[in-house]
Amino acid sequence: MPHPTEARTRAPRWRKPIVVVLLFAIVGALVWSQLPRGAYPTDLSRVGTGRPALVLAFDMNYSGGAAAMELMNVIRSDYAQRVDFLVAHLGLADGQAFAERYRAGDGTVLLFAGNGDLVDRLHHPRGVEELRQALDAAFNR
Repeated sequence: MPHPTEARTRAPRWRKPIVVVLLFAIVGALVWSQLPRGAYPTDLSRVGTGRPALVLAFDMNYSGGAAAMELMNVIRSDYAQRVDFLVAHLGLADGQAFAERYRAGDGTVLLFAGNGDLVDRLHHPRGVEELRQALDAAFNR
């Protein structure tokens, strides 16, 4: 039989599983919060299929792509009916090949006509207005 003081200092058995579940929930929430907002498609084969496209070169290891994505989030609803918003993940082989082909780095925004021709390239757009002006000029809004 355990000594009365030992029984009081021992944690209940149910605590450990709850702590583990809470730890996983916290880590999961942290990972979820770091995911890009709005889930941009990464299917780069959509470029040149008849609809204009904006493609962001994005590398999770740098901040330029994340900053450009925040700008895209602001204007996306204004252009979503006529422009495809896509992401070329530079951590993936197809994203790297795409970026190499169009000389793009993290945070570069590429604007393509419906036929797939590159219309404009912005390296690290400085604000929503610059991005909006580039879209309007490229696609004659």
